[in-house]
Amino acid sequence: MKILVTGGSGFIGSNFIRYWMKKYSGDKIINLDALTYAGNLENLKEVENNPNYKFIKGDICDIKLVNDLVKGVDLIVHFAAESHVDRSIADSEDFIKTNIEGTRVLLDAAKNNGGIRFHHISTDEVFGSLGLADPAFNEKTPYDPRSPYSASKAAADHLVRAYFHTHKLPITISNCSNNYGPYQFLEKLIPLFITNLIEGKKVPVYGDGKNIRDWIFVDDHNAGVDAIIQKGTIGETYCLGGGNELTNIEITKKIIELMGASEEVIEYVKDRKGHDLRYAMDYSKIKNELGWKPKINFNEGLAKTVDWYKNNSDWWQKIKSGEYKKYYEKQYE
Repeated sequence: MKILVTGGSGFIGSNFIRYWMKKYSGDKIINLDALTYAGNLENLKEVENNPNYKFIKGDICDIKLVNDLVKGVDLIVHFAAESHVDRSIADSEDFIKTNIEGTRVLLDAAKNNGGIRFHHISTDEVFGSLGLADPAFNEKTPYDPRSPYSASKAAADHLVRAYFHTHKLPITISNCSNNYGPYQFLEKLIPLFITNLIEGKKVPVYGDGKNIRDWIFVDDHNAGVDAIIQKGTIGETYCLGGGNELTNIEITKKIIELMGASEEVIEYVKDRKGHDLRYAMDYSKIKNELGWKPKINFNEGLAKTVDWYKNNSDWWQKIKSGEYKKYYEKQYE
């Protein structure tokens, strides 16, 4: 196959490209990424010289570029998104543009070029917030986004489904819980806390640290996306989760223990505006229909992640210093 991956230089997208090229070595991948602050070409240094891989610096809102790239493509896997809740609270403009308008441009290109198979990567946050005793989100949970980020992703999900119903575009959607693992940008909780501890800094915990998230190792997520692409029912949505519901303070203490630090490094900070209490995902549909389930135990995955950041300080130090952008500026600016 020839595949267009959008946002392939980000955390999940770059892990997906490495996963796919290892498993399906004969397929060709075009990686379209605007290289905003979270895009990093160093995430894909190991495949950049592979003849089956091609990187294109560009915006998914660029109609001409997108239409040129999709010609001859068999599959579009759409990761590209602005994804940080705090940034969306500060300024939602880029979230509306990229997550909604960018998705529309891609859908139109897929529709206008023969009805290209389209898989859309979404989030559990479109479903809102759960109470402590509520059942986990599933594919029939009503949408109830609470932040500009999750509202923009919810709108994108609705657009994707609309193109299936209106234009018969062959789509699937996956809504996934919190990812963690190698190459995650440092604004996210787990890599921020690991690298802060390596540098001898404190770790900032929102509020009382009792907000609950379901965590999934990034390779498990991408295996789920693979299963949906290969065997999923066109027009359907599949929820992906790790089955690991943990409070933020529990995660923090696990990281501190793995790093051999003291809990004195915890610094409680003012809570995020509109901070959702709990997310949890019921992945029984994809388990029953497609035979997928997460394989990596959270404690094992977290230990692997801590080791990766310890052993790849050059990668994350370039992000903290801003030097990582120099890797592509010479070639693409």
